Amino acid sequence: MDGNNRWAKQRGMAGVSGHKVGVERIRDVMAACQELDIEVLTVFAFSSENWRRPPIEVEALMSLFLLYLKNEAKALKKKNVALRVIGNRERFSASIQKAIAEAEAITAGGKTTLAIAADYGGRWDIAQAAQKMTQQVLNGNLAVADINEDTLHQHTCLADLPPLDLLIRTGGEVRISNFLLWQCAYAELFFSDKLWPDFDGEELKRAASSFHERQRRFGMTGDQIEAGAINA
Repeated sequence: MDGNNRWAKQRGMAGVSGHKVGVERIRDVMAACQELDIEVLTVFAFSSENWRRPPIEVEALMSLFLLYLKNEAKALKKKNVALRVIGNRERFSASIQKAIAEAEAITAGGKTTLAIAADYGGRWDIAQAAQKMTQQVLNGNLAVADINEDTLHQHTCLADLPPLDLLIRTGGEVRISNFLLWQCAYAELFFSDKLWPDFDGEELKRAASSFHERQRRFGMTGDQIEAGAINA
C-alpha cells in the first residue's frame, strides 16, 4: 500500500494524515474483495525495514495500528472477515501484541480473511521457516532428506491459506519490496500509478479484470493449458 506519504505531501499535510486515509481504503478494497468472492486480502502495512523511518512517523504508525485493531475488530466480525496479523510481533509494544491477539480472537472463523503484514519481510518469512525446520531436525522430528519446497512452505506465514494469485503494488513503483517473496513465485503482478489513498474498490476491480485476462501457465505451454481447459 504505497504512496500515503506522497499523497499527504501533495496536499500540504503531515504524512500520518495519508496513513489515516489509507486505512479507509482498506475498508473499500475489502468490500470489493467480498463482492468479487476473493477469499484472502493481504495488505503490507509495515515492513521490517520501516523501523528505519523517522521515530515520530514510526510512533504515529504504531498508534494508528493500535487504534485500527481496537476499532475494527467488531466491524470485521459483522462483515464475516477474519483478521490475521503476520510478521514478527516481538518488537511491538505489549499493548499492540494484546490488541492483535484480541482482534484475531474476536474475528476468528470469518469466511473472508484480511491478513495484515506488520513488521513483516519476505526474507524474514523464509528465514524463520528455515529456523523452524532446523529445530525440527535437531529435535529428531525431521530428516534433512525430507526438507523440500513443500515442507518449507508449511512453515511460512500464509501456509494454511490459498496460494497467492495476484500481487498489486500501488504508488507507481515497479518493485515488490520484500513482500511475500516465497508466495509470489507464480503470482501475477499488477502495478498501479494510483497512490494508495486513491486506490479504491473500483481500482481493485480493474486489477482483477487484468488478472482474468491473463493465461497462467506454471511452466507449461499455452497449448497445454488450453488443452487442459478443454478436457476439463
